[in-house]
Amino acid sequence: MTNLGRTAPASVCVLATPVAERLHYGIIALIAFLTLVDLFATQAILPSLQRQFEVSRATMGFAVNASTFGMAVAGLAVGIFGRSLDRRNGIWVSLALLAVPTALLSVTRDITLFACLRVAQGLCMATAFTLTMAYLTEHFPAERATGALAAYVTGNVASNLFGRILSAAVVDVGGLSINFMTFALLNLAGAALVWTTLKRTERMMPDERMRSANGSWQAVLGNRPLLNMLAVGFLLLFVFIGTYTYVNFQLVELGLSPMQLGLVYFVFLPSLLTTPLGGLIARRIGAGPGIILTLSVAILGLCALLATSLPVVLVGLALIAIGTFLAQALATSQVGRITATEKAAASGAYLASYYAGGLIGSLLIGQVYDRFGWSAAVLTLVAALVLAMALACTARQ
Repeated sequence: MTNLGRTAPASVCVLATPVAERLHYGIIALIAFLTLVDLFATQAILPSLQRQFEVSRATMGFAVNASTFGMAVAGLAVGIFGRSLDRRNGIWVSLALLAVPTALLSVTRDITLFACLRVAQGLCMATAFTLTMAYLTEHFPAERATGALAAYVTGNVASNLFGRILSAAVVDVGGLSINFMTFALLNLAGAALVWTTLKRTERMMPDERMRSANGSWQAVLGNRPLLNMLAVGFLLLFVFIGTYTYVNFQLVELGLSPMQLGLVYFVFLPSLLTTPLGGLIARRIGAGPGIILTLSVAILGLCALLATSLPVVLVGLALIAIGTFLAQALATSQVGRITATEKAAASGAYLASYYAGGLIGSLLIGQVYDRFGWSAAVLTLVAALVLAMALACTARQ
């Protein structure tokens, strides 16, 4: 298997052919897919989990999305302490450890333990995610880093789609226990792929050795435009998880089976094509206007979710995915642009804010849905995107 990256900052890995370059980017996308495949796959089987655990929709939705709490905590921890970690070893070990809570989910029947195991999954996934992003930016030549990051984001988008489809299909055929064991095997496959394709690298970049954690976080907290982008990230996953967690119950009411629920997530396919356009949008009109434009598309999609026609709802879900994924790409790039120093801390803070938004979204939207109905939940999601658009107005062009 080919090795990715370079053994030391002074050396450069030269690709012989475009075919080899595409192969490398394909491996990066597959690593991204196997890193985050567990994160949203469980949302596709939420109604089945609710029946097994016999809890409310809000309780089950919160337990399923408890992984985002682990993601937020790990994002902060790696941002503060990750400089001393060998990137490659940290990634494969995190993915190997991820298989443990994933396998245990197959046997637990206690909702509290289920939520705790999801938190553990989030800790492992975010550690691997953050270290991989650091690996790609630190150990690839500048002319290849952009392509590598784009491949990684594409793999993440694909995990949203195919992870959900796989989970729904396995549950429909073999049940919940077989589903979680299948995903544990995918976790181990991800660890093996990293072990065989990523080269061992230096533990930290030379210019980061002497920076203090306090200095890192002072630079983050004192940067008002950055704080606005952190808030935008919070609201983006708030809406994304709030939507794609609880819309499953609406789809079940429209008569869909667990397998059909998985097929619904082909609505993510257009996002695989549109997400790479984030760079073009940023160059043409700027990140702030770009976020406003893309979130306007997402709001149109949310309004479509109030319909009782399945085709209209599916179009709405596709528009939400297109808008939020594009806005996420723009916000992520903007974090790098407005952070002169301490980029690792800024990225960790953004990741923590992003996934904290997902956790709060799963909790709050579930409560609104249970108490006031689906229409009220959708209006809450629209209000969150309007607030994100207002914050985006402050983004530098």
